[in-house]
Amino acid sequence: MKKLLWLAIPLVIASCKKDPVKPDLYVNGKVSIGTYSLSTYNIPRSNAKYLVVFETGLGDFSKVWMDSKVPDSIQANLDVVLYDRAGYNTSTSAPAPRDVNKMRNDLEQVVNKFANGRKLIFIAHSLGGFIVRDYAIKNPSKVAAILFVDPSHELYNGLLTQPLEDQIYSSFKSLYGANFGGTMEARELIEDAQYMTALPNLPNIPVTLLTSMKIDSTQGQDAADRQLWYDAHDALKTGLTDFSHFTTTVSGHYIMKTEPGLVISKIRALVSKLP
Repeated sequence: MKKLLWLAIPLVIASCKKDPVKPDLYVNGKVSIGTYSLSTYNIPRSNAKYLVVFETGLGDFSKVWMDSKVPDSIQANLDVVLYDRAGYNTSTSAPAPRDVNKMRNDLEQVVNKFANGRKLIFIAHSLGGFIVRDYAIKNPSKVAAILFVDPSHELYNGLLTQPLEDQIYSSFKSLYGANFGGTMEARELIEDAQYMTALPNLPNIPVTLLTSMKIDSTQGQDAADRQLWYDAHDALKTGLTDFSHFTTTVSGHYIMKTEPGLVISKIRALVSKLP
């Protein structure tokens, strides 16, 4: 069994430290959900027609997008929101299980605070792709467009074995504790892939997808592995009349870190299609 790129421990562990948010750009806030709260970071544009929401992957929080400068670069005419899922950074821990269904519900609460009736543009990386897909399928009239950045997909992530999930879970737990967001989310990885297989297709909205085809031999990848990754991503086009799929061999999983300009250009192209 090859290691799965988006689950690679060295990649996700490196992004887990707390980090202050730039006070000069983002308006910090909180969304309370029962016994826990989520930290939010908004670049407000009250007259913006759309709300752009950034979603992160396993082990990551808002810093991964802030450091990329992608939100800064697109915010001139768009209302932008980032947030930290439960158990990350300054967001408090939530009860188990931390599965896609629960994370999608949290996303709904964030959206409800900031959307003010506007449609959403989602920018989703890795595991965030599962969360955004679940939201879009359950709320098709609220979503204008989606950009997926090397997202998780059940056709690939469904290959995860229980021993590998246990390894990922134990690594997070030993470094950050049982209540860390990445630890709790790692415990549900197999169940999340199974959950996604039961969902219908995405609503028929403009969707752009970026796939890393860069081979990392240290992660057990080869050309066949990358083709499987690409094919899984390409399956998201089913039922869509406006689907654009692009690849890069320059960047690994964190395309927004290595090629932020590529991500920015695809966001702008996606926005240009909207009424």
